[in-house]
Amino acid sequence: MRIATFNINSVRARVDRVLDVLERHDLDVLALQETKASEKNFPYAAFEQAGYEVAHVGTGQWNGVAIVSRVGIEDVWEQFPGQPGFHKDPTKEQAVEPRCVSAVCGGVRVMSLYVPNGREVADPHYTYKLRWLDVLSHVVRDELASHPDRPLLLVGDFNIAPRDEDVWSMEFFADKTHVTEPERAAFERLLDAGLYEVTRKFTPGEYTYFDYTAGRFPNREGMRIDFQLASKQLARTVQAVTIDIKERQGKGASDHLPVIVDYTWPKTSDEDVR
Repeated sequence: MRIATFNINSVRARVDRVLDVLERHDLDVLALQETKASEKNFPYAAFEQAGYEVAHVGTGQWNGVAIVSRVGIEDVWEQFPGQPGFHKDPTKEQAVEPRCVSAVCGGVRVMSLYVPNGREVADPHYTYKLRWLDVLSHVVRDELASHPDRPLLLVGDFNIAPRDEDVWSMEFFADKTHVTEPERAAFERLLDAGLYEVTRKFTPGEYTYFDYTAGRFPNREGMRIDFQLASKQLARTVQAVTIDIKERQGKGASDHLPVIVDYTWPKTSDEDVR
């Protein structure tokens, strides 16, 4: 299967770009983040006409996640078990945001994730981010234990640069979110829970995100924050990875790039990946 993740930064504004990515890369499954659409406004018909089913969770102009699949969509989750909520006022209801949608696609449990940004280290959103990731790591352990024979794949915008090489300037990011030790430790706990980051060794030195700030993209001042984390049996089958840099070019592009992975499933090799 060819599976991609893409923070689209408004699916309604860029639906033609998404459809082009689906066709150009001949995708079986595409996970989207930041759809910024309610259920009523999501362009379901455009994807259905292209031969894809859609599972989407969204409430309006913020957040929103989707899975677009031509290999089936079954057993849909609209949030992960125990997913924390957020409100900047701790006395208010901590409502669960549309940041996770999951479905079984062609026998693989795919989770499309838009991890909270964190905003600033002193912000309550940063604490929320760490709590969100901590619960997710426990969900991963439980899912792998409950369904050991079914591959699990977490994809999306993790809003974490796990290594110094994943940002264009550590000096610039000093004391900022995305590179702090607690965030990196939270990312590592997902791997410790039984997942493998499968894109890096195929795309060394590449970034997945370029801020809209003038000069960032042409000067190659980016970040690697979009990942695919696969369970062991699925990670063993990776054949190729593409980060579509061309998608960032031209007018009206998202600030993220599609990250595309070719998996051969069922597994064809017992070679370890770590």
